Amino acid sequence: MMMAKQAPAASASAAGFADPARTPRMRVRGIRKTFGAIQALRGVDLDLWPGECLGLVGDNAAGKSTFTKVLAGTYIADEGTIEIDGKPVRYSGPAEARERGVEMVYQDLSLCDTIDVAGNLYLGREMRRGPFLDKPGMQRGARDMLKRLEIRIPNVGAKVAQLSGGQRQAVAIARSAAFNPHVLILDEPTSALAVAEVEAVLALINRLKAKGVAVVLITHRLQDLFRVCDRIAVMYEGTKVAERSIGDTSLEDIVRLIVGEGHRA
Repeated sequence: MMMAKQAPAASASAAGFADPARTPRMRVRGIRKTFGAIQALRGVDLDLWPGECLGLVGDNAAGKSTFTKVLAGTYIADEGTIEIDGKPVRYSGPAEARERGVEMVYQDLSLCDTIDVAGNLYLGREMRRGPFLDKPGMQRGARDMLKRLEIRIPNVGAKVAQLSGGQRQAVAIARSAAFNPHVLILDEPTSALAVAEVEAVLALINRLKAKGVAVVLITHRLQDLFRVCDRIAVMYEGTKVAERSIGDTSLEDIVRLIVGEGHRA
């Protein structure tokens, strides 16, 4: 993957993300989700703005995975509303969420190791020539996708199983980012990557922000938040307990909030 020099993330307030005159890319209010006797989400509110990266953090069972799966259509909320570009939406599954510009890259990447890079990039969106797959067309399209995102994978005909961890992560992100999403949710995109590969993924996130995508980054690598995020939202026991502009907080502050101390919005 191509390396790019990291620029420090601007604070959300400095970038004007919270301007009440602007419409959020996504506005979420009062999201609740229960699994049997377990209240996984207890009324979560959040705004996502074009061209920003929001870090979403919390301890295990804090509710962040359930919340993002609601945003991506994998789970249907019991209560609450979602708006995209000011318009109320209610989708019944991930396919409808994708139609409205919401994509999610899961931690397991959901790649098919036995298919080549081009095939993975077009998985579920295959190009056809009559009854047959248009493999040359998909390979041309794959090269264009990777070029636009400044991702360097020399051979789009290579099987995904042959790629490095960072290249696999890049393919998974590219598959979601190449079709012009409004919102892109990344679940632990830098876990288990080498240092150079982490740098490349963070650089890719910055490039997506520059294209106006609202990025949600779930990570336990808290130091990465201060490299690419504009805001950080902290979840605890199914609620959003705090939201901080990156310039108004510190690593120590975020750690305290994650473990349940100092819950003040």
